[in-house]
Amino acid sequence: MGSLDSYLPIFFMTVLGIAFASLSFGASKLLAPQRPTSAKQAPYECGIVPTHEPARRFPVRFYLIAMIFVIVDIEIIFIFPWAVDSESLGRFGLVEILVFAASVFVPLVYLMANGALEWGPIKRVRPVEPESGRTSSSTVRHVGPSGDEVA
Repeated sequence: MGSLDSYLPIFFMTVLGIAFASLSFGASKLLAPQRPTSAKQAPYECGIVPTHEPARRFPVRFYLIAMIFVIVDIEIIFIFPWAVDSESLGRFGLVEILVFAASVFVPLVYLMANGALEWGPIKRVRPVEPESGRTSSSTVRHVGPSGDEVA
């Protein structure tokens, strides 16, 4: 029976995980509105009635930042045990961790150089041609500084 005692914590954690998931789903089913009205289903924005639908898609840059964050977190998870036991790993461990860090750091530098972490407006390689000769100076001339059209 001694060999099965080591599996007892795993069994208890599995039972606790299943119980937590079951209780969470059961509580959400019991506490959810049974007959919600349209006012209760509308998004609440600090008392402001929404005038348009929210954007359905996140920009691709959001996902790129999220993936970079996960990759850096994984790198930290792998570096921590090496830092704790670096003396017994010796030169081999140092070379392996340097190769691993370079395999994560080099793509990160590449992404940063290509503007993956910039949230501002997109920088274009060549400027966008103004449509029908319209420029900022001609727009100001047509509209005027007060917002009234100038004939």
